[in-house]
Amino acid sequence: MLAPKPFRTYPDLVALIQQRNMLVADPVRAERKLAQLGYYRLSGYWYPAREFDVDPVTNQAKICPISSKPLRQDVFAAGASFDDVVSLYRFDKHLRLLMLDAIERLEVNLKTVIAHVVGYHDPMAYTDVSYIQPKYAKNFTSHGKPRNKWNEWAAKQQQLLDRSTEDSIQWHRRSGRPIPFWVAVEAWDFGALSRYFEILKGTYQNQILSRFGLTDARVFARWLQEINLLRNRCAHHTRIWNQVTPNPLSALTSDPYFAALNLDVNALSRLYGLVSVVWYLLKKLAPSSDWIRKVADLLDSKPGLPGCTFGSLGLPTEAGFPRAAFGI
Repeated sequence: MLAPKPFRTYPDLVALIQQRNMLVADPVRAERKLAQLGYYRLSGYWYPAREFDVDPVTNQAKICPISSKPLRQDVFAAGASFDDVVSLYRFDKHLRLLMLDAIERLEVNLKTVIAHVVGYHDPMAYTDVSYIQPKYAKNFTSHGKPRNKWNEWAAKQQQLLDRSTEDSIQWHRRSGRPIPFWVAVEAWDFGALSRYFEILKGTYQNQILSRFGLTDARVFARWLQEINLLRNRCAHHTRIWNQVTPNPLSALTSDPYFAALNLDVNALSRLYGLVSVVWYLLKKLAPSSDWIRKVADLLDSKPGLPGCTFGSLGLPTEAGFPRAAFGI
């Protein structure tokens, strides 16, 4: 095995990025920020500012055979500054907080709707496989291992219930009462919630969809999967501004809202597509919300670090967020 990279002190790390052509206006502040945030966390923000490794014959960027992404040199592009890297980190932090604000409203509402729609038929319906599509209750083999999606989901939600400290759940537990649907959902995370919708029978899916003015359960389930991934990135302080998904979202092209946005594959693979979906759903819950305006204001303030383009967010223009498309 190769030896690990050598340990470097904060002054050493500042000197290293300076050697690689990064502008550091205040080395003492840079040391402090590296101590607060970590070299490798910040490296995810300055990575796009590194020069491409260009083939001298073809004059094209070399491609990594493992990731199929363009290779980059250690040296930074002209104009790359440490202050802009920190500003980009802060920009991404505020972006994550805005995403969490919207997702919280969607998650709470979806819990309420699912519990009301399905719990109407039986307070303990979430424990009953008869509410689940039969194909998800069947055993199957994946990578040589036996699996059953209903059993996996049921075990996961039971774990969430068992470790919950919510007063309402604790009260039912102490009193020896079964925990009804509308109480149990308070212990579910967004992943359990989205997977439950996905495996529900179509009759109940359609009732839930009608609350959002939707009819396509597969599209909605796919939206929930990506919103859950976004929520997890935000909750764990993971960079989101230039994340890309290998499975682009589906847009409802027949809907006037999505038709006006005309989202391309790049948008549907990146944050812009997710913002569009989240706003579509949020408007159903809170018609007077100004969330999208706050997002637009923030995106317009994106720092100008070399290589950190609006295209990395999936936006269709380098002029910034297309406010007119959202009516703002």
